[in-house]
Amino acid sequence: MAQVWLVPSYPGRDLAMTFEEHCEESKRLFGKRYEQVHRWLDEFMGAPGLGARHRRIRHHEAGIREAIELFGEDAGKVARQHIISDLKQEGWVENVHRLPKDEEDYVKMGLF
Repeated sequence: MAQVWLVPSYPGRDLAMTFEEHCEESKRLFGKRYEQVHRWLDEFMGAPGLGARHRRIRHHEAGIREAIELFGEDAGKVARQHIISDLKQEGWVENVHRLPKDEEDYVKMGLF
C-alpha cells in the first residue's frame, strides 16, 4: 500500500470542510442534507486536544458501519462521501489509497 502523505498545514489553513459544506454536498449528491450523520461523524471535532484528529474516531470503514446501524442504510453512502471528502484534504487519494478499516488502521496509515 502506498504511504499517505499529509497536506502540509500552516497558520490560517483549515483542512476541514464545514458542516454546511458537508450538508450541501449531501444534498447535491443524495438529495438530502443528512445533518444528523454529519453531526455524528464530527461529534468529537471540538473535543480538547483533538481538532482534525477527531477523524480517527469515526472516519473509517467501522464508522461507516456504525452510521448505518444508527441512521439506516442511506447513511452509509453519506458517511463514506463525508469521509472521502475530508481525507482528500489530508492528501489521501481515491483509487490510490484505501479507506482505513478502523481507528487503529487510521493511525497506522499516518492520517493524523
